Amino acid sequence: MLVLTRRANQSIRIGQSVEVRVVRIEGDRVVLGIAAPRQIAVVRSELVAEVTGELRDAADTRARLRVMLTPRHPAGEPRPEPSPEDPGVA
Repeated sequence: MLVLTRRANQSIRIGQSVEVRVVRIEGDRVVLGIAAPRQIAVVRSELVAEVTGELRDAADTRARLRVMLTPRHPAGEPRPEPSPEDPGVA
């Protein structure tokens, strides 16, 4: 990890197209401005972690539901026909 010291209104460049500027310092908070092309996503890391966790939870829930909704019947017996009133799982 590269660690740099910057003061207000100083900036760093990442590649040729991204600039990160220290806009101001407020107590223990640093306000940054980021100039980047539209095709480069700029996202706070805690949001990425949160969304990743939610996606993982959703996948786990879907897998658990699939197991819970799978009909169980003894081996060798024919599967029962679904009832016309039962819409099944979409």
